[in-house]
Amino acid sequence: MSNITKSEILNNLKKVEDSNLNKNFLILNAIKNFRMEGNELELELALPLPVDSVDSIKEKFVKSIREEYPSIKKIELKLDAKVTAHQDKKKDSLLPNVKNTIAVASGKGGVGKSTVAVNIAVALANDGASVGLIDADIYGPSIPMMLGLKDKPKVYQNQQSMKIIPLSNYGIKIISIGLLVEDNAPVIWRGPMASGAVKQFMTDVDWGELDYLIFDMPPGTGDIQLTLVQTIPLTGAVIVTTPQEVSLIDARKALKMFTRVNVPILGVIENMSYFIAPDNGKKYDIFGTGGGSKMAVELEAPFLGGLPIQPQIRVGGDKGVPILYDTPDSEQAKIIKEISRSLAAQINIRNLSGEASSKMEIILGDE
Repeated sequence: MSNITKSEILNNLKKVEDSNLNKNFLILNAIKNFRMEGNELELELALPLPVDSVDSIKEKFVKSIREEYPSIKKIELKLDAKVTAHQDKKKDSLLPNVKNTIAVASGKGGVGKSTVAVNIAVALANDGASVGLIDADIYGPSIPMMLGLKDKPKVYQNQQSMKIIPLSNYGIKIISIGLLVEDNAPVIWRGPMASGAVKQFMTDVDWGELDYLIFDMPPGTGDIQLTLVQTIPLTGAVIVTTPQEVSLIDARKALKMFTRVNVPILGVIENMSYFIAPDNGKKYDIFGTGGGSKMAVELEAPFLGGLPIQPQIRVGGDKGVPILYDTPDSEQAKIIKEISRSLAAQINIRNLSGEASSKMEIILGDE
């Protein structure tokens, strides 16, 4: 019994089936404590997991170990959910307490980019992460309406400067130019002023400690978008498209814009993928089918998933109640959760990939 190694335990755990478990992270570095004395095992693992899935995965891990090693009579397993951090000097200087920064972008308007950004942010928060959301679409800020926000942010003075307190709703912190200007007042600014406002949203807002700070980017690939992606120290970007070719053409341009400035693509999300008729349950591919997944394969980017056309998502956006709160048990809410967890997994893979060759030990045999 005393000859059981970390590697053998981890190889056994890799057999566990769970949609929330990315087995790429079952590596020696994930083991924070391993102690085997007689027939008692003490094991502590740090893994990037949704907080609400920890108990379920822990139960599966214990069961797997008992089945493989029946002579172990006592198992003490501690499983910590962990969000990895993007190591970037520029990010750390602007946002020292933010682990990851994610841009949600599209090549054109009307594809539901803001809807996706809002629902991903809410889903990540529901899984126990600390999340902030910056409405970087200065000329068309829609986040306040979609999250039911009408109050003005408060300001306080610290020892160095004035700080804005972001508003909070549905477990996330939010800032938007729409919260700072009068209703229906157009923002008539040149590009440098718009990008300057977004930079102030990073430096002058008291975000506290965040696992994820999401930027709802303006559509397109012009001067403003380029300035923003060069200003914001991004962990990566998510591209939102719809299935039809006219949307995919612009989505490809957005994706290539990020790659040209060395911003990793965390994935592609296809919105309005299909429609299920409520009367007969028949599926209709109104805007075509499979365009987002094909583009992801073509451009070697992960495909995070497709969201169906669902009136309830639109209704929730109009009345300021995200679908995860409006109809939490719906199929659409389930899909959004799966997409957000796939995104979280891609972020962790990216954050750890730089260390993979030098620091991560491949599990092939003994430790």
